[in-house]
Amino acid sequence: MSTHHLRPNTERDLRPDAHRHRRPGGAVDSFFDVTERGSTIGREVRGGFTTFFAMSYIVVLNPLIIGTVVDRDGSFIAGGDDVGESTIAVAGVTALTAGVLTILMGLVGRYPFALAVGLGLNSFVAVGVASQMSWPEAMGLVVIEGVLVILLVLTKIRTAVLHAIPGDLKTAISVGIGLFIAFIGFVDSGVVRRIPDEAGTTVPVTFGIGGELQGWPTLVFVVGLAVTAILVIRQVRGAIIIGILSATVVAIVVETLFHPGPAIVDGQPSPTGWRLNVPQVPTDWFALPDLQLLGNFDLVGGFTRIGALAAVMIVFALMLSDFFDTMGTVVGLSSQAGLLDKQGHVPGVGRVLFVDSLAAAAGGAASSSSNTTYIESSAGIGEGARTGVASLLTGVLFLAAMFFTPLVTVIPFEAATPALVVVGLAMVSQIRRIDFTDVAVVIPALLTAVLMPFTYSISVGIGAGLISYVVFRAFQGRAREIHPLLWIVSALFLLYFAVHPLRELFGISG
Repeated sequence: MSTHHLRPNTERDLRPDAHRHRRPGGAVDSFFDVTERGSTIGREVRGGFTTFFAMSYIVVLNPLIIGTVVDRDGSFIAGGDDVGESTIAVAGVTALTAGVLTILMGLVGRYPFALAVGLGLNSFVAVGVASQMSWPEAMGLVVIEGVLVILLVLTKIRTAVLHAIPGDLKTAISVGIGLFIAFIGFVDSGVVRRIPDEAGTTVPVTFGIGGELQGWPTLVFVVGLAVTAILVIRQVRGAIIIGILSATVVAIVVETLFHPGPAIVDGQPSPTGWRLNVPQVPTDWFALPDLQLLGNFDLVGGFTRIGALAAVMIVFALMLSDFFDTMGTVVGLSSQAGLLDKQGHVPGVGRVLFVDSLAAAAGGAASSSSNTTYIESSAGIGEGARTGVASLLTGVLFLAAMFFTPLVTVIPFEAATPALVVVGLAMVSQIRRIDFTDVAVVIPALLTAVLMPFTYSISVGIGAGLISYVVFRAFQGRAREIHPLLWIVSALFLLYFAVHPLRELFGISG
């Protein structure tokens, strides 16, 4: 796997484009720093395709998460009682927002980061927020949260907080994201499965089904993992995208010959079925997108419906999660790409954070739920992407997906997730940069790295790491070394973790 650890000049990267010199590669090379970052247009194209394939599942998954939810008013997201219309409408705005925002990240942020609806946040909004109000009212709170984060970016507070995080914890964030990416791959492929609470066991997850790998889809994942890893080790160009496409072909053959079918059949679970998409050549290749949800949000209805204090707490929870999830993702991806400067900072990070903050508000305005930077962008970075050129291609592919949704459903989880496992495990190698001679650093670093996959939350890992770092440094008598912003952020995380007791104290439902 090519790393290309060429670092851009921080100050030049922040200057207006008028002072940039044209390079032999032309205007595109000059604008995106393709050569300077050690990349080529070919690598960017491969990276853009790879990132899209690694995260295109969101066009199918988001409608299943929020399109099938009934809000407090008894309506599906698109209104009325038609779940089919609701999921189709959600698919349309999901692809649209992902495409437009990823292109914006390429043009403004100029990093190979793709954006789409945030997993976890969409579930929280669908289950925890929409159950208390109508969907437009819930989206109104998401828009407000996004606007607040935009203000934090414009006032440079968000960038200042990012720079205040110690270098060892930034490295731990990268390691944690690597573990998180790999864990997502194993879970989505079905290799790691959750044990139902009613099963009467204290083990939260298990290997395969009953401790065994079963089903043809699992075999597809294993084959894809082996092929991808071997190609990466052999440094084959396009290794990751070749791995995804090869596994998809195998999956189509397996479905044709053995018919594993979907994971849910007639409302009953089929453990050996495909986890999301059933890989088969579609009968319909083209479909017009349904964009009726655009602009379907209400900024004040949520406050009226559940009260100002309850609404403010929801906005706070959304904002803190969005704020730190993105910061962790950006640091981890930039570290993987070798694009951090000598101080461990992301050059031009303000542009990246601005686009991401705008994405949160845009997702609410489009009724697709909050959008954010995706850690699956690591797949494209692993393929060699280093600039916004890759994001432009990924964004265009998402826009095309609005019209070719049936094609998006061809690639199953089991074919796409091997790329996440390989890339994620490669990122863990950065753990060697952590100072293991200082216990007050090691414990916060490991809490940061380990809690991300264990809790399925980047922000929880960052919060635990920052709080423990501040506490340990204070008890060492080294409180003066702690940046003032870290005290404030740690206090906010304490409030974040104490949301339930605070709700109980103030009698707030939900």
